[in-house]
Amino acid sequence: QLQLVESGGGAVQTGDSLRLSCAASGPTFSGYAMGWFRQAPGKEREFVAVIKWSGTTTLYADSVKGRVAISRDNAKNMVYLQMNSLQPEDTAVYYCAAATIWGVILQSEGPYNYWGQGTQVTVSS
Repeated sequence: QLQLVESGGGAVQTGDSLRLSCAASGPTFSGYAMGWFRQAPGKEREFVAVIKWSGTTTLYADSVKGRVAISRDNAKNMVYLQMNSLQPEDTAVYYCAAATIWGVILQSEGPYNYWGQGTQVTVSS
């Protein structure tokens, strides 16, 4: 069982940066691919980024590519999402999630085994 707790969200202005954190508790964190998703009001949850257990490979949604960086620290059981040049359309609840597999299928929710409760990011113009 893996428990995930997100933090670092908040209210910012257009162009600002935020770093979201996800703390994992439980065994074998380094054995999971870790992803970030987001859900804006009235919309479905969408993929943002995912990082392989080794940290060597990442995938990003086209909508955030170039503005967002995912990273992890297996020694600390942490995964991060650095978001730059934030726009109002980035406003959403951001969730981290863990999966035991790897592949482009991780751009969908289904393969993920564990989810956090989410952290709110609000970007005002």
